[in-house]
Amino acid sequence: MADSKNWTPPEEIERAQCVAESDNIAARPDIPFTEHEDLFRIEAVGMEWDIGAQIYEPSDPSKIAIGADGKKIGVYLLSGGDGDFKTMAPVAKLLCGKFGFKVTTMTYPGRLYLDDASRHWPRDTINADGTIRTPQWLTGEHIMPDQYEVITDTSLSERYGTRTVLHAKPGSTFWYRMAGWPAAFERGGIEAMARNMPEDEYSIYVHGHSTGGPFVFMLSQRVPNVAGVMAVENSAFGYINKAKLAKQGSLGAIGDFEKVVTETKRTDPFFELYIRTWRDKARYIGPEKLGQDGPVALMRLPSLMEEVMAAWEGAKMEPQFKCEYTVSTHIEESLEEGARVCAERMGLDTDETEALVKQFLSYGRELEGPDVKPVPPVLFCVSKDSRDHGAESYKSLVMPMFAEMDPAPKTALVHFQAGVHSYWWSEDELPSGIAPSVAQLWHDAVTSGYFLAD
Repeated sequence: MADSKNWTPPEEIERAQCVAESDNIAARPDIPFTEHEDLFRIEAVGMEWDIGAQIYEPSDPSKIAIGADGKKIGVYLLSGGDGDFKTMAPVAKLLCGKFGFKVTTMTYPGRLYLDDASRHWPRDTINADGTIRTPQWLTGEHIMPDQYEVITDTSLSERYGTRTVLHAKPGSTFWYRMAGWPAAFERGGIEAMARNMPEDEYSIYVHGHSTGGPFVFMLSQRVPNVAGVMAVENSAFGYINKAKLAKQGSLGAIGDFEKVVTETKRTDPFFELYIRTWRDKARYIGPEKLGQDGPVALMRLPSLMEEVMAAWEGAKMEPQFKCEYTVSTHIEESLEEGARVCAERMGLDTDETEALVKQFLSYGRELEGPDVKPVPPVLFCVSKDSRDHGAESYKSLVMPMFAEMDPAPKTALVHFQAGVHSYWWSEDELPSGIAPSVAQLWHDAVTSGYFLAD
């Protein structure tokens, strides 16, 4: 256990410390653990949904770590919107197998491949025969081509290249699922934690990688025993992300180079599903290599493209489609429209409809009021060569916006001097990236009392 007397997070963690902690943690004895799936069915907005979570826990219950508050340590992990539980498996196994945390890694509604026990999605997202991968929200239910239109979009080409998106047809099952899934996520996240890390035994620390960040922030006030947010490469509430995107010319750091945020307000409709391709690996690997190697990285563009394609080949077994932007960037018009579509299908009256609209609009920002659980303490962390999470944007915009909340949660920022956005990816001397050092920081914060009320 870390020394709880006056422990504060460091402002920076040097690369040499990351390497030393990686070696030290790898050399520790493994804690035997079990892994199993928890697949359960919920009801939300008048529809049934199958929700999957992968559970990692020490085989010997006495080995479950205890936090500074005397409760067992539980961790809820969530991937970015394109992934499933497999994305976060390296982090889950590290936290459980080396530190003794019990971990629940949930998959977004529709992202779990229910047709095969392996949960590996088959083939590619877009295939030569014209077939396109679509979500599976319920066992035995499939979204067929007659339920959507295929759109080729170049409006965001500077950031994404050519995008393929599907537009659900009004009145189809796809249309209603796309309208209602945010409510299914809320219900599923609450249930996954209650089933596996009950309030009387556990304090839960949530982490949502990338797009997962706004969703764990949303859950942090809706689950009573969530004690803190461990936010490494973890986006903030949706309305804060919207402000971040709208701040033209805001600067972040990629190594010794500056990047300019040129994207502004997103307008994705609720019925739009973005189909990811190899381009999405390229838009991260390119800036990361710029930070690690400098402009000379372009001199080996053919081999760099081979890395991109290899990364995509390894990622195709995960969902690789997204529709989370309505929540993650708080697109109020789309959230409201989705709520009204759900309300009309359920036959709600005017008051019930407005209550559902209010519920959907609440997903993108903190809850307020005298009877509301406050936002818990937050420990922000960013990687050296992150594409989207520059330390300066946290200091100048994100953390000041948290300070304006009532009440304002405790926050701190740790800048790792190594690592990329997918912080468990290997690099020289760091076979598991900075994930071991991140896990050590989380352990120290939880056991030191950083997340306890002052």
